Amino acid sequence: MVEQQRRRVEDNMTRIVEEIDKSYLRKMQADMHRCAANCCENQSLSLQRVQQCIETCSISLNNAQQYVQSEFERSQNRLQRCIMECNDSIKDKMSHDPSQDEVNRLSEDFEKCATKCVDSYCDLLPTLEKSIKKTLSSGKFDQHQ
Repeated sequence: MVEQQRRRVEDNMTRIVEEIDKSYLRKMQADMHRCAANCCENQSLSLQRVQQCIETCSISLNNAQQYVQSEFERSQNRLQRCIMECNDSIKDKMSHDPSQDEVNRLSEDFEKCATKCVDSYCDLLPTLEKSIKKTLSSGKFDQHQ
């Protein structure tokens, strides 16, 4: 059951990451490479200026990637906190020397609680995706750092 919930989270996250990559980040990456190629083709620039030019080309993409990563980390931390609360709740209910029946019952309670956490998390992902896309399309992701 726990494995099924983990896979569900991973599948949802993978789908969103791939969608954001295809919709936004890949274009930014192509733009960055074109910009860097223009830097390299400029024969009037010194070696140091070419390197600075290339670094400047990558700033926007790097900021966008950092923004996306921080948003996912924030949402994953939320899921982890919820599951930790489930774990704490079960520990609080467990007697000093639990019987196998008690362990089984509490394990089932933990799985139910963790499943609710995953349900809530997965329900929030479309909103997170929409928010990330809106921010990326506005170009204002630098301000979220």
